[in-house]
This record gives sequence, C-alpha cells and structure tokens, in this order.
Amino acid sequence: MSAHHANYRRPQSAEARSEAAADIVACRALLQENSRTFFAASLLLPKPVREPALALYAFCRVADDAVDLHDKKAEAVLDLRDRLTRLYAGQPGNASSDRAFADIATRFSIPREIPDALIEGFAWDAEFRRYETISDVYAYSTRVAGTVGVMMALLMGARGALALARACDLGVAMQLSNIARDVGEDARERRLYLPMEWMREAGIDPDRWLDAPEFSPAVASVVQRLLRAADLLYDRVGQGVAELPAACRPGINAARVLYQEIGKQVERNGFDSVSQRAVVSSGRKAALLSKVVVMPVERQHGRTAEPLDEVRHLIDAVVRADRVAHASVQQSAAQGSRAPAWWNIRDRALWLIDLFERLERQDQGQRFSG
Repeated sequence: MSAHHANYRRPQSAEARSEAAADIVACRALLQENSRTFFAASLLLPKPVREPALALYAFCRVADDAVDLHDKKAEAVLDLRDRLTRLYAGQPGNASSDRAFADIATRFSIPREIPDALIEGFAWDAEFRRYETISDVYAYSTRVAGTVGVMMALLMGARGALALARACDLGVAMQLSNIARDVGEDARERRLYLPMEWMREAGIDPDRWLDAPEFSPAVASVVQRLLRAADLLYDRVGQGVAELPAACRPGINAARVLYQEIGKQVERNGFDSVSQRAVVSSGRKAALLSKVVVMPVERQHGRTAEPLDEVRHLIDAVVRADRVAHASVQQSAAQGSRAPAWWNIRDRALWLIDLFERLERQDQGQRFSG
C-alpha cells in the first residue's frame, strides 16, 4: 500500500458497511439518471468491479459538473483540488461520491497523479482553452478521459504497461468521438476542440468560424480526419482487453463499440455535427451489445503499439506507485482474474438488451408527449 493511501480505510463495522452500501446506491442513481451509456455498459461488469466503477464514474461526473455548472470556474477547480487533498488524506467530504472514491483510491492503489490530471483537464475547460495540434487534443483527451481509462484498468487489477496504454487509447478515442459529435454545440458555447492546425489546412479560419459556426465540406473534412484518428486508437484497444480478467472484457468491449458507433453515426450524417447531433438509438445499442458477448479475444501479434506520448506520465505514475506496493498489487490482480461462479455473461447481456428496449420505448414516449 503506497504511503498516500495508507491513512484512509473505511472501518468494517456494520454501520460503516451500511454507509458504504448507501454511497454506492447514491452513485448508481446519479449515473442511471445522467450517464445512461456508461450505466448500461457497467451492467456487463462483474459486481466486484461494477460497484467500484460506479463510484469512480460518479466522482468524475460530480467533479465535472462542479466546474461546468459553476459561474466562477477557477474557484471551482481550486475547490476540487482541495476536495482531492482531503480525500487522499483520509478525510473525504460529506458527499457520497467523495466517500466512495476515497474507498476505491485506497483499495485499488490509484495514484493521486491520475485524478489530479483529470482535474487539470477540467481546469483547461474552465479556461476555454483551444488546441493547435492533434497532439494538443490528445493531451486534453488524456486528462479528461484517458485518466478514467487508467483508473478503470486499475479497478480490474490490470496494472501492466500494455493494459494501461490500451486503456488510455480507449479513453482518448472515446473523447475524440465526443468532440466529433459535439462540434456545433461546443462552438455555440464558444468552445473549440478541433485541431486549429487542421482547420487552417482545410481553409477555415478558426476565429472567424467560431464567430458564425456553420457546416461546410471543409468542416466535414476536419471531423472526418478526427474520427479516423479515433478509429486508429479503437483498433488498438483489443490488445488491452485481452489483458483483462475474462469477466471484465464484455463491459469494456461494450463501451468501446457504443462510443465508436457515435463516430459511425456522425459519418452517416455526412460528418455534419454542426447543424445536427448524432444520436445512437437504444435499439442500435442493443444490437451492438448482442455481439459483445461473442467478440473474440484479440491476442497480440507482431509489434506492440507504443503508448501515445501524451499518456506516458499516467503510466509512469502507476509504475512508481507499484514499486512501493508490489506485493499488494500482485495479490489484488490475482484475485481479480477469476470470474465469480454466479457470473453468466450471456444471461446478463440478454437482460441488458431488454433494458435498452424498455429505455427506447420510454424515450419514444417522452418525445411524443413533449
């Protein structure tokens, strides 16, 4: 156990266990309401990983909203850093998401550098930062999404460099998909995440375009180029999935195919994400998830792709932490490598497909009533 994790351990009294369970219930409710895609994908994870994953995503969601919805964003970022300091000192705040994240940070030896980088990404958003090159976009995506990929890998006991590099690939690719989908919405809020260098190469002046964002073939070419970069990363993810415990693979493959489908929907829309927003229907999600349970394991053949330069500092942070806690980490990874006896991937996938069908009917009812 690394030194900065040793202070906080939830007492094992009946009352404390009840509080911990209540915190997870609160995290689940938050995500079920506000992060449907992740919540649905999480249902394909075995319970020992699913509940910590709910805590992780709830903390990330609350932290993101704390900055995004705050009028004084710089102050909100400072408050987040203070909350993280208290959390790692063993004194988490009174929010369920803070307590739950403090627990998993301890149990899974999550180096503080990882959530620190996440908060740095929120700070960049607060500054309305723009990005000149694709490397700059990767650096931003690493912070707001690659960090989550690393932490998810740690929850699954996967701490090797290959697994962490591919987890970062998935996080960055998912963020690129989001950027490609939200070009118009972001522009109308004076936000720009497309590489400005690529825009200029396509004959677009970023400042003038942001003053009056409109779709054009030139914009389409930049969005297409971004999605191609995302696809290259998605194609590498399978190597990392093979490094995960078998019971965890369907959940990660679910997130992979659902987010990659966002880009495919943008392509079906002619790469126009300015005047419209790509939406993947619940029925389409269900169809994709029905294939997740039979996806083959993609073993490594030939040379392993190097990590993106922009993510190496995250991998290095885990390596440093593991030098301090190697024995504990090895035990945790071994325990996480076997699927529980109750785990039945096919039954859970069928149940999840039924859930999507019900959600789609619910969505249709809301559209008709609205």
